[in-house]
Amino acid sequence: MTARYDTVAAAGESRSDLLDLPALWAAIKAKKLWIIGPTLAALGLSFAAVNVIPPRYTGQAQLLLQSRDSYYTRPGQSSDNSGQQFDAEGVQSQVQVIMSRDLAREAIKRIGLVGNPEFDSGAGALGALKKVGVLLGIGAHPADRSPEERVLEKYYDRLLVFPVGRSRIVAVEFTSQDPALAAKGANEIAAAYLDMEEAAKQDTARSASSWLSTTIEPLRRKLAESEAKVEEFRSRHGLLVGANNTTITAQQLADLSTQLSAARNQQAESQAKASIIRDAIKAGRTFEIPDVANNELVRRLIEQRVNLRAQIALESRNLLSEHPRIKELNAQLADLEGQIRAAAERAVRTLENEAKIAGQRVESVTAALDGQKKTASGANDDEVQLRALEREARTQREQLEQYMLRYREALARDAQNATPADARVISRAVEPTAPSFPKKLPTMVVATLATFLVTLAAVVSREILNGGTPAPAEDAPRRKMRARAEPQMEASEEDEQGAAKTAPARRERIAGLLTHGGRVGQLHLDVADPESAAADLAACINKPSEGHAPLVVVLDGAEPGEALPRALALLLSERSRCILVDLASDSRDRAGFSELLAGEAMFSDIITREPDSRLHEIAPGRAGRAAVLAASDIVDVALDALCETYDWVLVAATSTDEAEALAPLLGRAQGALVMAGHVGNGHAVEAAYRLTDLTGAPIALVMVDAPETIEVPMPDKEPAPA
Repeated sequence: MTARYDTVAAAGESRSDLLDLPALWAAIKAKKLWIIGPTLAALGLSFAAVNVIPPRYTGQAQLLLQSRDSYYTRPGQSSDNSGQQFDAEGVQSQVQVIMSRDLAREAIKRIGLVGNPEFDSGAGALGALKKVGVLLGIGAHPADRSPEERVLEKYYDRLLVFPVGRSRIVAVEFTSQDPALAAKGANEIAAAYLDMEEAAKQDTARSASSWLSTTIEPLRRKLAESEAKVEEFRSRHGLLVGANNTTITAQQLADLSTQLSAARNQQAESQAKASIIRDAIKAGRTFEIPDVANNELVRRLIEQRVNLRAQIALESRNLLSEHPRIKELNAQLADLEGQIRAAAERAVRTLENEAKIAGQRVESVTAALDGQKKTASGANDDEVQLRALEREARTQREQLEQYMLRYREALARDAQNATPADARVISRAVEPTAPSFPKKLPTMVVATLATFLVTLAAVVSREILNGGTPAPAEDAPRRKMRARAEPQMEASEEDEQGAAKTAPARRERIAGLLTHGGRVGQLHLDVADPESAAADLAACINKPSEGHAPLVVVLDGAEPGEALPRALALLLSERSRCILVDLASDSRDRAGFSELLAGEAMFSDIITREPDSRLHEIAPGRAGRAAVLAASDIVDVALDALCETYDWVLVAATSTDEAEALAPLLGRAQGALVMAGHVGNGHAVEAAYRLTDLTGAPIALVMVDAPETIEVPMPDKEPAPA
């Protein structure tokens, strides 16, 4: 679709106050010499200027800001933090360092700008104007300032330092009429910056080593005094240290505790053995006692008893129990049993004596332990003071070790090349071949174009300020050029009076509306391009809320046989989901919107589809369009549901509806359209401007043909202000 949305605006009280573009074009052509002449002059002057001005060349060097400390030169071998060292603020700070006055003075000396006529105002003889200025006191004599101060102003004019993009690269540009000097200046400034950074790091290391050297010696003396106090206090209070860094008192206390435990264990063991042996003797199990069985005397007695019993058994085969021999043997056996029992008794008494000795030892060790506890408890306060002195001495020792380590590092970094600058040159400046100023072709184009626009604006402004009234000689041609924009006839006064008699009062009303509308446009349709139709229609209305389709009210103001709202809906449905709510007709032959509002039907019951088309349509219903327009609150809910489902929602109404019926629909619509059908449809124009009082949304006249402007019948007299 090829469409135009031209604003039909009325400014002033009559048609003659509108901006007359044809007359403005005629005025521009009449004064073309005032435009072409200055433009050609500007072209010539710019051409001469760019060829007369001495060219300047720019050399550029680039620096990369990064930490250059290696693993071996970094203090304390800390981790690399170059990425955090140069953030955006850090890069800007380094830019200001490069532009500092101290670095500028050093760079001026290295480049050799003093005495260069391009930079040094004191080089050579003074000109006549400078001499007059010095005599009148307007300017100072160059000799009154130092050479570096004279060069600084020009130096900063030719120097440009800036960060490159979002990076840690800094570009240094230096401009001069000599290309070799421009490249040398950029390289020397970068080198001076690196030397200044290295010197600053060396100064920092030197000052650190100087401070540490004056701090280490007093700290060493304090440490010696603290350690001497610790040893003196330990010897004075008897807190001598033995093995494992423990005091003698603590070691003695630990030894007594060990001895007490051993004595108690020995006493308990002896008592237990004695008790077991007695029980075994009473039970006649003397030989089951290990201490008794292992006794050499008992072992010999047991062997004799075994032999004696063997002999009794042998003799008992021939002799009776009362035989003297048998009695003798039994007497010997009983004597042996008594000796064995006596040996067991002696073992029991030995164990009991050992238990008594162990008990006495426990008592003595316990007494010694109690005494040692009293001694240890008395030494606790002294040990607390001793630990405080040791902590102080240990703290001073650690501090001294750290200072010594930092002092050695500072001495190592004070050497040459030990502290590289946190930057390096990644691109040295080379001698430029093309001048950076002036750019001949762009300068000429800009100067010529600017002069052309200024002169054109002056001519247009003069024509507009003069009210657009042409000279008498130009009246007739400009009236002909205005014929396409204003619907007036080149007729006689009698024809105009006759037309005024036959024209209805509505024409005057339309002309009056045009004086205050200013928001009515026109939309020309081409049914061959539906995509452009939808795009141009979307540009003519307000943007709907998120997730909702645009709601457009379409009034039928065309004459019979011309395009209707249904034609616009069919055009939109070819490329999108479109629904037409037909409130323009009063057809009551099927269920429609009124049944939906009454709750008698659902959307699926009232939405119909055009044959051979994608257009969906909703009829007014059996209750008629009047019942639908009267229930505005329920209609809003239904239209919201449709806007959430379709891409376009068109509500068709008649141009003769009352304002009370159209106001609720227009209040929530994103735009309003009036189907005009053709240019010059006064009824459609009147309906469109009547809508301006009902809504703040854009309003457009829709036509099938495509004339350049809307022709509106004008009265023969200028209408009164609305």
